[in-house]
Amino acid sequence: MSNSRWSTIASTLTNIESGARAKDGQATKGSAVMLKSVSILMATARRASGKSKSNDGSPMDGRLPARKKVHRKLSKLDEQQGKLHPKVMEAYKKKTHFSKTEIEALVRIYRKLVSNCHVGSRALAANSGGSVIAKPHSTIEGIERSVFRELLHSTFDVVTEEALMERIFCAWEKGHEGMPIRLEGWLVGISVLLRGTQQEKTAFCFRVYDLNGDGFITRDEMFVLLRNCLIKQPQDEDPDEGVRDLVEIALRKLDIDKDGKVSFQDYTNAVTEQPLLLEAFGQILPSEGATVSFLSTLQS
Repeated sequence: MSNSRWSTIASTLTNIESGARAKDGQATKGSAVMLKSVSILMATARRASGKSKSNDGSPMDGRLPARKKVHRKLSKLDEQQGKLHPKVMEAYKKKTHFSKTEIEALVRIYRKLVSNCHVGSRALAANSGGSVIAKPHSTIEGIERSVFRELLHSTFDVVTEEALMERIFCAWEKGHEGMPIRLEGWLVGISVLLRGTQQEKTAFCFRVYDLNGDGFITRDEMFVLLRNCLIKQPQDEDPDEGVRDLVEIALRKLDIDKDGKVSFQDYTNAVTEQPLLLEAFGQILPSEGATVSFLSTLQS
């Protein structure tokens, strides 16, 4: 993380009342390329959707197994084009802050991202002479780490160091930590990032910062998070000293019940009183400009 980002975190903790932290509102070149690709993807899917015709005729020859197989193929094709079963669509609408049109666009984007994951895996296997040992979750379809990190960086302007980026990935889908992100997890997670309520964003950020998942942000975890933000300078004799000072400041602001660690209730109360503390230990949420750009793409 850059020195300017480190200075922002330090300033937020030491002088929280001085003013709101500005987020960069301009999309990067990489973001523009990604968004253009997404727009092309959605336009292509709409054209394909317009040409396709559904056939829901009832069985006439009693050969149910063959008929079910055909229906599964049609269902898979519809899902790739962003079309979901009406009941599934309604369930996703209730779990997210998106409309039917937006969910269909996000499903198409998800399929594209998963496809990119498959391409990357095949390329890795080819470069390794086919000797790559599959990981336990390699058969699970979803968005892999590398594609997810590139998406956050180039599309959502989330510029943070690797350890925190890994925590965002692991915390994205509750109950499915560290595994490839599935469709429902993708929709619910992106809903929190782009249109989440204050309560939803608070819960997600806390989950990211709670490194060991024990329900508390401890002094040691604060030290790790803040230390990773610091780029050591040659003239720094003891860079950790400044980090320890910031940890103490953070505890004074966040540890409401003064038990030496920050519970979810402590964190919620502190963020409610001072919203700038939401990302006190590193950037998690997208910039305002990136959020607006991505949401406008879903409507195109």
